[in-house]
Amino acid sequence: MRKILLGSVIAGVALLAPLAIGTASTAAPAAVPQSQSAVLAYPAWAPNTWYAVGARVTYNGVDYECIQAHTTLTGWEPPIVPALWRPISGSSPSPSPSASPTRSPSPSPSASPTRSPSPSPSPSPTRSPSPPPPGGKKVLGYFTDWGVYARQYFVKNIVTSGSAAKLTHINFAFGNVTNGQCAIGDSHADYDMAYTAANSVDGQADTWDNPNALRGAFNQLRKLKALYPQIKVLYSFGGWTWSGGFGQAAANPTAFANSCYNLLKDPRWADVFDGIDIDWEYPNACGLSCDSSGAASFKNLMAALRAKFGSNYLVTAAITADGTNGGKIDAADYGGAAQYVDWYNVMTYDYFGAWAPQGPTAPHSALTSYSGIPTAGFYSDAAIQKLKSKGVPASKLLLGIGFYGRGWTGVTQAAPGGSATGAAPGTYEAGIEDYKVLKNSCPATGTVAGTAYAKCGSNWWSYDTPATINGKMTYAKNQGLGGAFFWEFSGDTANGELITAIAGGLN
Repeated sequence: MRKILLGSVIAGVALLAPLAIGTASTAAPAAVPQSQSAVLAYPAWAPNTWYAVGARVTYNGVDYECIQAHTTLTGWEPPIVPALWRPISGSSPSPSPSASPTRSPSPSPSASPTRSPSPSPSPSPTRSPSPPPPGGKKVLGYFTDWGVYARQYFVKNIVTSGSAAKLTHINFAFGNVTNGQCAIGDSHADYDMAYTAANSVDGQADTWDNPNALRGAFNQLRKLKALYPQIKVLYSFGGWTWSGGFGQAAANPTAFANSCYNLLKDPRWADVFDGIDIDWEYPNACGLSCDSSGAASFKNLMAALRAKFGSNYLVTAAITADGTNGGKIDAADYGGAAQYVDWYNVMTYDYFGAWAPQGPTAPHSALTSYSGIPTAGFYSDAAIQKLKSKGVPASKLLLGIGFYGRGWTGVTQAAPGGSATGAAPGTYEAGIEDYKVLKNSCPATGTVAGTAYAKCGSNWWSYDTPATINGKMTYAKNQGLGGAFFWEFSGDTANGELITAIAGGLN
């Protein structure tokens, strides 16, 4: 996945998002507004910074006090998220309206987290009779807790898009990993945000007459499971931005596993989660930061989690898809750890992108190799075969699909391999855009190595379409894989055409 909440942005993808390979570089933090250049009563607010309750900052000439501990993101400026900051001097400027939500994991909330969407309340949904894919194939999607802000993507959208009946699993992203323990990522979005009738799964608004009632996305997931009992929900921890905490966790894996178990078994939401997913980027290798805990650390961590959670809970991990010789798959004992996991989500995307601003242009999620590929081993089949060679059963491997594209601008060549001048414009981050946007703004003009690309004007994008997903699902079945997963729900169309392609392709 991608995490978001909090973190810097890598090559246009918010840090908490799991990058498949980890070759991108971190983008520079957003500049502080000029109005803060004068002498300030308190330190200037800054993105990608941890603030405790009571911390005071100045932003655009107004002083604010933190009312909920959090790590900031660009787009979470104090006047935009009153759930996190309260003004203590001056008047808070009004936030400008946001663009429609996109997949980039660094979305910027543009309204109070408790703001309700514009549509009027709709009738309570009824469960679709469509069964999930037969044969035990998994259809898993990541739901991001920050999506309820600028993106206005709620658990209810999984239902209204027609996707809920086609799913088997949802990974809720992300929880934090800090001080060697599992921790809540965003308490407001996760279990405190009050939902209106319009954005609630069952059309029932949260009320304040019971201060102990569960709210937020956790409660919405509970309601979703009541309507679609085939869906199992896992709590994902880490992601790109929060993987730096895994090194400390690996030093005492038993203590880490105990903390995660206690968090998931909190009586307020113990019925919501059916398992835990670990998104460590990357064990004994470099992601946003470099880990030196050793080749055995990942195996030891997963062993401790399985020992604590037992056989009745799912234990999974999102792992690198680096198929190069001596690369990230070779750095950790994924083969040895396979005995402890139910499956691996292999992040077979983000191989190439505009973190290399001059190109060459290349598909970020190629299924196979092709003539001119910039890096040998940076394609899906290379990762799948390498993991199989290390003893990971094919049935424990899920193929990853990105519901977004990566692109460059300043491109003159239609086919892959062209030069560029930088990242193509994106709704939230340069170089990345949702499929639901690209299918109309820059329709596919060609295919290569099992995925699609598009040249429109001077922009060049690569992304998967329903047709290329169908081909990838055929591959997954032929290889005996356990199914497929995707990052993440909000990148799909309002009628869930990519999820439909995954579920249909696995039939």
